[in-house]
Amino acid sequence: MRRLEIALGTLVIALAVLGPVLSAGEPLQIIVYAGLALLCALGEVVAGRRYRSWGYCERSRDLLVRRGVLIRRLTVVPYGRMQLVDVTAGAAERAFGLATIKLHTAASATDARIPGLRPDEATRLRDQLAALGEAQAAGV
Repeated sequence: MRRLEIALGTLVIALAVLGPVLSAGEPLQIIVYAGLALLCALGEVVAGRRYRSWGYCERSRDLLVRRGVLIRRLTVVPYGRMQLVDVTAGAAERAFGLATIKLHTAASATDARIPGLRPDEATRLRDQLAALGEAQAAGV
């Protein structure tokens, strides 16, 4: 989704700038073109790094959630501490066939979420995490 936002934003800026720029071929216009190309390239790099920065790993007793580009964070959520596993999909996520899982625990500081999952994978993970949470809470 971020790539689409970057591409659309760059297109709007380019259309606003290119009309007057195309009418005269001055060195300033060349600098503007180079700047727009640099912004597009930088936006693609940042969007790709943000996408690759998210990850999760299901282990026997807990779930690891990794995120962050500049500041890396690793959140460990024990299955027995999970109170609610929520699957959400906003309008933009639904348009692209994506969903987000939010994990709620007793600690208010826990902000574990896993965005960008396919809805069927999100449903599978939610059901599995809920089952593991119930089993761990019951002491099985």
